[in-house]
Amino acid sequence: MQRNKFPIFRWVAITLIFLTIMLTTIQLVNYSRIRNNFPLGMHVGRVPIGGLDYVRAAERLYTVYRSPIELNYEGNVIHIRPAVLGFEPEVDQMLAVADNQRMTEPFWEGFWNFLWDRNIETITIPLNASYDEPRIRDYLQQEIGWRYDSPATPPKPIPGTTQYAQGIPGTTLDVERATMQVIDAFKSPINRRVTLSMEQTSIPRASMGDLEIMLEQIIELSGFDGVVEIFLQDLASPRNLMLAYQQNNSEIDPEIAFSSWSLVKIPLMVTAFRYMEEPYPPAYMGLLTEMIQQSENTSTDELAMLVIDNNLSPLIVTEDMRRLGLTNSFWAGHFYPGAPLLQRFETPANQRNDVITNPDIYNQTTAADMGMLMEDIYHCAENGGGAILAAFPGEITQEECQIMVTYLARNQIGVLLQAGVPADATVAHKHGWATESDGLTRTMGNSAIIYTPGGDYSLTVFVYHPVQTVFEPVNRLFAEISQAIYNFYNN
Repeated sequence: MQRNKFPIFRWVAITLIFLTIMLTTIQLVNYSRIRNNFPLGMHVGRVPIGGLDYVRAAERLYTVYRSPIELNYEGNVIHIRPAVLGFEPEVDQMLAVADNQRMTEPFWEGFWNFLWDRNIETITIPLNASYDEPRIRDYLQQEIGWRYDSPATPPKPIPGTTQYAQGIPGTTLDVERATMQVIDAFKSPINRRVTLSMEQTSIPRASMGDLEIMLEQIIELSGFDGVVEIFLQDLASPRNLMLAYQQNNSEIDPEIAFSSWSLVKIPLMVTAFRYMEEPYPPAYMGLLTEMIQQSENTSTDELAMLVIDNNLSPLIVTEDMRRLGLTNSFWAGHFYPGAPLLQRFETPANQRNDVITNPDIYNQTTAADMGMLMEDIYHCAENGGGAILAAFPGEITQEECQIMVTYLARNQIGVLLQAGVPADATVAHKHGWATESDGLTRTMGNSAIIYTPGGDYSLTVFVYHPVQTVFEPVNRLFAEISQAIYNFYNN
């Protein structure tokens, strides 16, 4: 009887077992190699290090985080290495954490996941790095901002005109925001290009120096060959401009004594409110209207005599100006013909002998004195403060200063300083000139508080000519000076 042959299915089974053992062995070898490296799904600081050993993983992390970042500021490209600004990845510490994470999985469990391709779970170790934020900020300020900021350009005077060329806004580096952007770029393995944040800077006001040059050019081009003095006071800051000019001598020292003429009615009004109490008699307010708006000398004398003192009111007004620190201003006698000179005053301004304007012995002032008095009235009216309330506590109120401004603003003459500003601008002012004994006018003045969208200011202008001050060309000069200053504030 013949024995049965070895069944074929047994050979197949043996073959499969052999192949299984062989493949398992191969996979065990492969897994053992992989287990010695970091898992394929592992990321450190968002950098994939799966399949790499410790050395190569460290090299990759250093390569990524020590590579330069690119800064772009206003089209300027700057490359900077992180180490220069104190940025350093803590590679050894991060890989130690990653290594501990790798070793927590049991061998056979890991092998089983490897066989079934389950080892792709992402394991993320967060970035750990040191950096020097003040050093980054300082670099941005000193090396980027200082070099590449675009300063704003102020309006520039157009020669020969009262106009200004338009200014240009600038840009400045937003250092705080840019610092955070740079740190974020250092920490990112991918986004290592930064468009630095910037801020737009507003157009600055033209400089007082530029304005002074423009005013000198205006005086030169006007052809007026007498003495011109200008006092401008910014009412929101200490900035001011004092300019005295004569064509033959160019610039001369300011604080020149001029006949104040009707401008003395401004200090008289201040003193009158010291003596008046509410309710104000209608007769007094009528005289005040005639004094300021119609520049009536008779009404001025009458108001002074009725409200202040019948004989000594000019000296009382003068003393009040001294209390306000206005040492170059005085009123030495009433306006009516034949009024006695109550006192002869010597002031720092009228003791000068380098500029002669033959100021009237009855009333004198300077552009600065009148400008500062208008400034005092403004701050009293607007803020309830300033020199007037300090000099006369309890005697003059903020409401009374507001009334002063109202009366000055009703002086609508449409010439001199008022002619140089738009019709809707508020100009609280007083003008003054007089025909002297020979029938000629030599001194003209105008002092104003001018309210504008671009800022409020007080402006006083005096002119003097030893022969004659002709109204029309001088009126045009006042208007151009006023227009230039208005444009200075409103460009």
